[in-house]
Formats: sequence, C-alpha cells, structure tokens
Amino acid sequence: MTNPETNPAPHAAGGHLHAPSAWNVPNALTVLRLVLVPLFVWLLLRDGGHATGDRLLATAAFVVAIVTDRFDGDIARRWNLVTNFGKIADPIADKALTGAAFLGLSYLGELPWWVTVVVMVREWGVTALRFWVIRHGVMPASRGGKLKTVLQAVALGLYLLPWQHLALIHWPAVAIMAAAVVVTLATGLDYLSRALRLRAAAKRPLP
Repeated sequence: MTNPETNPAPHAAGGHLHAPSAWNVPNALTVLRLVLVPLFVWLLLRDGGHATGDRLLATAAFVVAIVTDRFDGDIARRWNLVTNFGKIADPIADKALTGAAFLGLSYLGELPWWVTVVVMVREWGVTALRFWVIRHGVMPASRGGKLKTVLQAVALGLYLLPWQHLALIHWPAVAIMAAAVVVTLATGLDYLSRALRLRAAAKRPLP
C-alpha cells in the first residue's frame, strides 16, 4: 500500500523531473487485485458458500490479493514507481477486497452483520476524513492502522476457510476478528481526533 508521506522523489535526469510511467509492475499488481475481487466474490458465494473446493479457491484468491497489496507498495517506493494512478487505485483495491470479504461472509450468515457495518463505516469514514482535511495536511497511516489491516486480513482468511465446524479454526477466527474490531474502532477514533486537531491548527491565526 503506497504512503504519500514516504514516497521518494520522481526520477531526475539532466535537471528535469520525470514522473514514472503508470505502466509499471506495482500498478499491474494493483490492477490484478481489482480483477481478483469479482472472481473472489463468485467463488465465495457459489453454491451458497458450501462447496469446499470453491471456498478453498476463494481463500487462495484472497491470500494472493493480500500478498500483492504488500508487494506493490514496497516495489513502488523502492524503485521510484509511485504514480497518481497507484495512489488512487491502491486504496480502492484494498477496500474493495476486504469489503467484499466482509459483505460476502455476512451474506452467507457466517459473520454478524454488525461487525461488517462497524468495519465498513470506519473504513469509509476515515477515507472521508482524509478528504476533509486534505487541504490542511496529510494523515499518514498509523501503527494502529497497520495492525488493524493485519488483524482483519488474518481473521478474514480464517473465516473464509470451509472448516468452520472445527474449533481449531473457528475460535481463533472469532478471537482475531474481535481484536480486529476493537483496533478498528480505536484507530477510527484516533483518526477522527487527528483530523479535528489538524483542522483546528489550520484555522489558528499565525503569531
């Protein structure tokens, strides 16, 4: 996932700045993640979510998409391949993937709807806050936000497995999802506080 705060400067040659082309590996991985979302949803919901093979394929598609999310940002920053397309498409792909997983599991009756609603409201709420304060500064991802992302990914990966009747899979999934919800709410409140402080600081008259 790209982070504008840590993006390196564009390539410089002969005294001129050259923005990297949008046709690059990180953006290709982001597009792959977007393409995997409908395939993932189809596999998850096929036959009411009861086919073991389809559930395993859905889980595999989810894991592959999550892995691409880790590598596209790292590659973009390391090789100066951060683009405006990536900055926009990357978070969209992230929210599309996790949102599809939450909604799909709740639709199948395997995850309480209130969990999905809480997570979705927080995710889109933070996105709205970022746009609300964008004129005054950037709110970089916090450590809590990164922990939230990891907890959600692990919990969803466990919930997607077809063997929820096994306590060894089900209860760890429940426990990690509970932790993810707590961190999701806590970081959401933290982002709200930071956004309010940023707005207040911007309106404060200069000495």
